[in-house]
Amino acid sequence: MSTYEPDDLRPVDLSDDGPPILPDQTSDDTDVGWGDWRRSDDDARLLEERPPHWG
Repeated sequence: MSTYEPDDLRPVDLSDDGPPILPDQTSDDTDVGWGDWRRSDDDARLLEERPPHWG
C-alpha cells in the first residue's frame, strides 16, 4: 500500500507559453529609467570623462 501526498497528485504545467515570470531587466534599471538619455556613441563621452591618472 503506497501513500500519496497532496502535491504528488497535483498537475504541473512545464510549458514555456506566456510571458516570463520575471523580466531580465526592469525599466527603472536602465539609463532612461534614471532620467539619462542614451547616446548612440558613448565612447567619446567616456574618453572625455576619463580620469587623468588613467593616462
